[in-house]
Amino acid sequence: MGNSTLTDMTLLPGVEPVVAGLAAGSSSSPGQEGKARKKPMKSLYLKFFDTAPDGKSRICRLCRKSYCMTTATGNLGKHLNNRHPGYHQLPEGVSFTTQSTIEATMLNRNKKPHVPVRARAQAQPQDQVQVQAQSQVQDQAQPKVRSQPKTKEMIDVDHVNWLLLRWLISASLPPSTLDDNMLIDSCKYLSSSVRLWPKEKVQEIILEVFRSMKEDVKETLQCISSRLSVTLDFWTSYEKIVYMSIKCHWIDENWVSQKVLLDVCRIPYPSTGSKVFQVLMDVLVMYNIDSRVLACTHNNSQRSIHACREFAQELESRKLPFCYIPCAARTLKAIIEAGLENVEPTLSKIREFILHINSNQEMMEDFKHWTEVYEEVSWKLPFDHSANWNNDYNMLDVVKKAPNAIENTIKKIEELLGPRDWVLTTAEKSVIDLLHSYLEPFFKTTTNLCNCKLPTLGLVFFFMDHVFELINLCHNSNNHQQWLKNIAGDMSKRAEKFTTEAYNIYTFTAAILDPRIKGELIPETLNSTSNLEDARNHFVRDYSSTFQAVGNGHGAQDTTEDAGAFSFAEEIIRKRRRVSMTTAADELSQYLAEPPAPISTDALEWWRGHSSRYPRLSLMARDFLAIQGTSLDPEELFTSKGDNIHKQQYCLPLSSMQAIMCIKSWMQSGYQFNFQSTIIDFDRLVESAAPPDDIGGSSLLHS
Repeated sequence: MGNSTLTDMTLLPGVEPVVAGLAAGSSSSPGQEGKARKKPMKSLYLKFFDTAPDGKSRICRLCRKSYCMTTATGNLGKHLNNRHPGYHQLPEGVSFTTQSTIEATMLNRNKKPHVPVRARAQAQPQDQVQVQAQSQVQDQAQPKVRSQPKTKEMIDVDHVNWLLLRWLISASLPPSTLDDNMLIDSCKYLSSSVRLWPKEKVQEIILEVFRSMKEDVKETLQCISSRLSVTLDFWTSYEKIVYMSIKCHWIDENWVSQKVLLDVCRIPYPSTGSKVFQVLMDVLVMYNIDSRVLACTHNNSQRSIHACREFAQELESRKLPFCYIPCAARTLKAIIEAGLENVEPTLSKIREFILHINSNQEMMEDFKHWTEVYEEVSWKLPFDHSANWNNDYNMLDVVKKAPNAIENTIKKIEELLGPRDWVLTTAEKSVIDLLHSYLEPFFKTTTNLCNCKLPTLGLVFFFMDHVFELINLCHNSNNHQQWLKNIAGDMSKRAEKFTTEAYNIYTFTAAILDPRIKGELIPETLNSTSNLEDARNHFVRDYSSTFQAVGNGHGAQDTTEDAGAFSFAEEIIRKRRRVSMTTAADELSQYLAEPPAPISTDALEWWRGHSSRYPRLSLMARDFLAIQGTSLDPEELFTSKGDNIHKQQYCLPLSSMQAIMCIKSWMQSGYQFNFQSTIIDFDRLVESAAPPDDIGGSSLLHS
């Protein structure tokens, strides 16, 4: 196997500074070579290849890769398609010497259409600087020997580093990970030509990508016509640094719910409410959306409440509407934890049993056997033993529904390993039975919140109101044991605190604009005549003049086949019924007079189909339906999904936390990985790792 040429890595993808000569791998005689030259190949692909001075090979003008002179033109075409997609779109007379510019041009053409790209008024000077920097790197890395034969070790080392960088960000790992000797040795085993970027270079690239992608996010927000809502979440890292994440939510013109992470910010010590407010304002002003935020959903902490209060005062001084509400999911979690506090020792026993079962395949099979013998439900093994509410309830569920299987399995364990303090007393079993029945509606509520495609504020309030009714019913009942009534009493205090902070005119408006909720399913303590009148006044004042009616008296109607539930004919019917739509208030009255949609209805799909009936009210709905009932995804609180997220938030250092978490979130939201005005197309990088072109019928992979 020949030695590979070692080079320093360049910063742009697809750049191959090494001219790798490919050995023909053929035993043909000079006479045979002469015979091949008697039939010169003519192909459109050849204009992208130069003939080497020795006349024995062709060199790609785009990347300087060498091929044997006898290589079929079909293989040359494969090379162009795999390594230089879009090559045929290059304008005539383009210079092939500035390869980085060409690669940037081709990659930029593959940008996803729904992700806006910032305007580049000074793109040409930037490209020139980029090309000059690229040239300097290549000059410094110029190898002394450049005519090595192509082997399996000659891989695109640049692509390897970009793909490792994507893995680094996706796994939320610090740049120092690439300095790990075991990772370096593994890469060397695959190819001795691989040289991983040093952590300083990786950190520099990550920060540049962060700056570039942030500009893309900023441009997206400038194109939004509706009001925005934000959510706040906090955590503390292993360095004892407090961070705050800020997410922005809105509903676009196609009635699709959108969200994007704005920033991950460090809150300086001491992390008071005033400092949180200042950091929040800095981010919103930077994105130029501080005057367009309608609501903020916080994480129920005192510092976030204080920050939101200051933000409300700031917007009130500008005569702008704004509200802030607590996170319903965190409130529900706190309520449930209050219910589980008294049975925590019992839960610990069950958890120890489950941990042992999960770690021993024989015991797992034994437990499964006894469940079949006693017909005690079929359980999915191993059990989830993570520390979250869903797992706690599942443990209660196992004890209630598989008591015999647990008892017999514990006996088997004690025979093999000695006594274990896992057997539940009769009193403990009785407590678990009662608590399991009492908490079952809580489990169904959290499960629905986790599985709901769009948990609108109205739907969240609907679920929370049901839970609050159960709590009050238990607290005021004479049919429950005193310990359970005491638990319900503690829960009731937290529920009352939530309603005091969350129920206001803004949340009332958001709830009634959910077509499934309206006034019939809204919580009784929130539904009032005064709130309805305030909502009507706000609608008439702020939305009556924002829509220009169509001259023929009909609302704007989509004439396509899938225009929604209401067609042009139904518009005529509505007109004949003389339902007056001359004032904005009539739209709200008409909407509320109709019965709610089925609870299974997609609220945004409903509005997509009915926006022509309620042209003004639909504008209001887009603003208010974007208000969030939870400050984070409920799955992060109630299921094991949040475990990895919390680990990543805890482990990243200060130097990487902001950039890595933002880039990762932006990529998940559909934004392209953007480095210095160049889109890094990872799918194409992976495609470029496909087996190389078949040169002269011989394989390039040697044993």
